[in-house]
Amino acid sequence: MHESERHRVILSAVQARPMVTVAEMVELTESSEATIRRDIATLHMQKKLRRVRGGAESITPPQFVGLAGRPFSVNQTINSAQKRAVAKAAVDLCEDGDPIIINGGTTTFQMVHFLANRRCQVFTNSFPIAEHLLKQTKNTVMLSGGTIYREQNIVLSPFDNDVTRNFYARRMFMGCQGLGALGVMEQDPLIIQAETKLIHQADELVILADSTKFSKRSSLVLCPLERLTTVITDDGIEDRHAEMLDAAGVQLIVAPTGATEEESAAG
Repeated sequence: MHESERHRVILSAVQARPMVTVAEMVELTESSEATIRRDIATLHMQKKLRRVRGGAESITPPQFVGLAGRPFSVNQTINSAQKRAVAKAAVDLCEDGDPIIINGGTTTFQMVHFLANRRCQVFTNSFPIAEHLLKQTKNTVMLSGGTIYREQNIVLSPFDNDVTRNFYARRMFMGCQGLGALGVMEQDPLIIQAETKLIHQADELVILADSTKFSKRSSLVLCPLERLTTVITDDGIEDRHAEMLDAAGVQLIVAPTGATEEESAAG
């Protein structure tokens, strides 16, 4: 990640929350602790944030607390070929008429391109997904209610009466922050709360995760591996991670990244 991108992620994080630790910034930017400390010092000198012990805080405390995690626009640029391959394999599971849930995220967003010729009933909490499906496809779209989180481009609600309970899905498709022996991991409690409600509305839970997600960790576990029906990843997955999923009884689909890139070039 370039310096300008790191600074954008760091400033977004401190503007969304009262205080962000160095460790959290290291995880968000996938940079070294030394690099982050230099970035904090630079932004402090530029009076764009305030350096504090163990991290940084906003010059002006946020009136509205945002979500943990990188902005949607930054995440879109990371492992894009792998995400596209994974998304194509996910849409291959869908049939016309299927009621499906697509949770917000940059990997799940790639599904919209392959849903162009489908006629599914789609429930989503993602503005970009809903907008693309409405403008570019014939799929039926239902959007959840709640607060709009601009940086992540998702709609989340802490309340039960957000129409989530009124939608049944054959499958739910979602990404994740990390995937390990303990299960699916996320970064923010509000995301955990919203996704837990959605999971209960689907018969099958399909995780879209590029192979780098198997090495990432978070302090919050959404659900155990045994709750998953299928994991779709790219051909960079290590044998030990494939064996972990097999031991938990989870179906694994490996999407060949090269094949999708060739299709894009041909198109």
